Amino acid sequence: MTDIISPLPGIFYRKPGPDKEPYAEVGDRIEAGQTVGVVEIMKQFSEVRSDVSGTLESFAIEDSGTVNPGDVIATVTEG
Repeated sequence: MTDIISPLPGIFYRKPGPDKEPYAEVGDRIEAGQTVGVVEIMKQFSEVRSDVSGTLESFAIEDSGTVNPGDVIATVTEG
């Protein structure tokens, strides 16, 4: 299993907008480099991407949850 780590402090969002579909759902197959969410800090949005391909096992942070640098956002089982 590989953790996806927050690179920044801020608010984590799983969707690009309130009326949009999530970037990824638990159980989805994701590819290396795929966006799983964004972190917003002072109105700037930074994409959070997976470093590995595999299955998205879980999110450790709820949508609109606060994150700090180094916090685990999600876990991916490689394969």
